[in-house]
Amino acid sequence: MIALFTDFGWNGPYVGQMKAVLYKMAPDKPIVDLMHDAPTFNPRSAAYLLAALVGSFPKDTVFLCVVDPGVGSSNRQPVIVKTDDYWFVGPDNGLFNVLAMRSQQLAYWDITWQPENLSNTFHGRDLFAPVAALLAHGKMYNVHQEHDPQGRILPDWQEDLSEIIYIDHYGNCMTGIRASSITNTATIEIANKSLFNQSTFADVQEGEAFWFENSSGLVELAMNKQSISKKLGLAEGNKVLVSGISVPA
Repeated sequence: MIALFTDFGWNGPYVGQMKAVLYKMAPDKPIVDLMHDAPTFNPRSAAYLLAALVGSFPKDTVFLCVVDPGVGSSNRQPVIVKTDDYWFVGPDNGLFNVLAMRSQQLAYWDITWQPENLSNTFHGRDLFAPVAALLAHGKMYNVHQEHDPQGRILPDWQEDLSEIIYIDHYGNCMTGIRASSITNTATIEIANKSLFNQSTFADVQEGEAFWFENSSGLVELAMNKQSISKKLGLAEGNKVLVSGISVPA
């Protein structure tokens, strides 16, 4: 299986062009659109979101990931990363850093292969998609394995990111905090408002704000039947404060 994780957006030609390459080179492999509205130009926030989403996929899924504001520059290296049961193809710009931090088994390969025609601005189609298609068939060409993969992990990254990393269709705000890192007695402070934990939307009155553990294991902020992002004027990147925090034993 090949899973796609990008900030391309659902409109425009980019996703279709990239998928055309995959269908041409790996017609026997199913393709899943995990998301195409990942945090735009923000590999750091996207890294925490990606790490929370991969666990529902089968072993050996190849994730083709493109959140790549530095595309075409010499400051970032195209890579293949193996973390425990999954494979990742994309830019080495921090996008895979959280996965690498949390993995038990880690391997990195720098991609040295380049296609005959490589756009300066669309490596998702021209470089990463062909590499992902080959990898889905168990093949790698023109790569260089890193013998110290732990040394590729970017330092000074927190285990959890205390900010909003994604706002969904309903206006609910996912954070980069794993719910398992706090207790349900913790209070989330944001926009001069204190949010308390509830299990689900039906546990509060319509329009009441709360936090809950979402289906991906992240702390999420919400209102019952209303958009908390609109009501409180929230946006991706807004910091959240966890008070009364207690890490479960």
